[in-house]
Amino acid sequence: MLLRDLLAVPELRLALLAGEDALDREIGGVLITDLPDPRRYLSEGLLVLTGLMWRRGAGDSAGFVDALVDAGVAALGAGDARLGLVPDDLVEACRERGLPLIEVPVEVSFGAVTELVDRRITAIRAGDLRGALGRHRRIVAAVAEGASLGELFALVSAELGVAAAVVTAAGSVVAGDLPEEHAVRLARDYLSAVALPVVVRGRPGRRDPLGEAAYTVFAVDRSPRAAGWALVCRGEVDAEIGFELAACVAMERTRLEEGRRVERRLAEQLVALAFAGGDPSELSARLRTCGIDVAEPYAVVTATAARQGASDGPDPALLGGRVVEELLDRRAVAAAGADGSVALVPLRGTAAGELAGALRERAARLAAGLAGTTVAIGVSGELTGPAAIRGGVEEAGHARRVAEARGGGVVTSDEIYTHALLLATVPGDVRRSFADRLLGPLFDYDRSHGAELVRTLGAFLDCAGSWNGCAERLHVHVNTVRYRVRRIEELTGRDLSSMADRVDLFLALRAG
Repeated sequence: MLLRDLLAVPELRLALLAGEDALDREIGGVLITDLPDPRRYLSEGLLVLTGLMWRRGAGDSAGFVDALVDAGVAALGAGDARLGLVPDDLVEACRERGLPLIEVPVEVSFGAVTELVDRRITAIRAGDLRGALGRHRRIVAAVAEGASLGELFALVSAELGVAAAVVTAAGSVVAGDLPEEHAVRLARDYLSAVALPVVVRGRPGRRDPLGEAAYTVFAVDRSPRAAGWALVCRGEVDAEIGFELAACVAMERTRLEEGRRVERRLAEQLVALAFAGGDPSELSARLRTCGIDVAEPYAVVTATAARQGASDGPDPALLGGRVVEELLDRRAVAAAGADGSVALVPLRGTAAGELAGALRERAARLAAGLAGTTVAIGVSGELTGPAAIRGGVEEAGHARRVAEARGGGVVTSDEIYTHALLLATVPGDVRRSFADRLLGPLFDYDRSHGAELVRTLGAFLDCAGSWNGCAERLHVHVNTVRYRVRRIEELTGRDLSSMADRVDLFLALRAG
């Protein structure tokens, strides 16, 4: 309750002696004390009532009032019972320090003041609770009636004064009004946070995109973070409000997910029929059912997301599908296959290379913020018609396996029609053994002699065996190159004038 409301209660007959400019102070409770130094019991917003038993002389008032002001006390009420009046030194001390001072007449007990204040505070809080419950019911009802996330956030802003948005783990804005650079930064904090919710503050001195802004970040549901959504609220938001709002967003996401399950099933059936050599007319019909016209260009995207040490939750193919759907802003669905998810993505004015570039940028954001999860994505070339589905899936699958061999990332079909495809099909331990056998003597020699035989070999092969070209690249004399090449041949037992031996050494450098 407000101080002016307390003074207006006629039966208490309270008189204001100081603090006329502070009548709108909020009283949050009452403390009765006669301790000379009550600091340990004080807290902000209290009405302190005292019988002045602590006062031995005029000099005591200043110290007592200082303790109350330091604690942020709302007001002081002094009783007349002991002295018959409130002494001038106390009035002056309160006036100098801006602390409201109330005179409590002898016939009014401190218990009566305390009871009235407690009763009013309880009534006010009950009213606030009823208002909060009413707002909560309106928000939940809007979600239950099918309100979009945009409509939900408009209602939340109007009812609660909270500005909110939803972002994906890669920094795309799902709903709400949020600058792109803020979304990317907050997504990184969502991925790297030890626990949620977390308050994220900008650091202006470090060129932080948030500037001086602060946000509270909540997880929308229990999805793995790589495929999750984050609710971001401007400022420091009460956790209860944030959790309720996140639950409302989760309800909407669940509703959207029901429709996507059907779409995934249709995509899975289409891919299975393509691999089974199904009838072309049926394949065409199913392709149109999946939202792609027979003459429309598309690309196949396959993905896996492996979590280090994970013993529960979705397998890499299923999680990879959910991740790639979010990276694509849910423009396509990904059906989980035997060793990876498969998505047919209509290009619609976008080249396959541009699609791969967008995926590469967003996957890099995930990798930067999320430790312990490796996302590998393969992208086919541009395809048209149902007859190309099987080849596109195989092409994208080869590219994805190259990405897995590299430790994650995005690989396109253009990158696999080289020696990289051959190396990707060879088990890692075999590649390492091959490289160690051919190059091990060179590495040993470089370590013991401080030489650069391995570097020279790479430059010599890149220059197609040109002595002068290699010398220019390494900034050494051509005779130095000749000497190093002879040492390489002696240590490896290979002849660098032989194309076969050059190929072996080239592959060993790439396989290590």
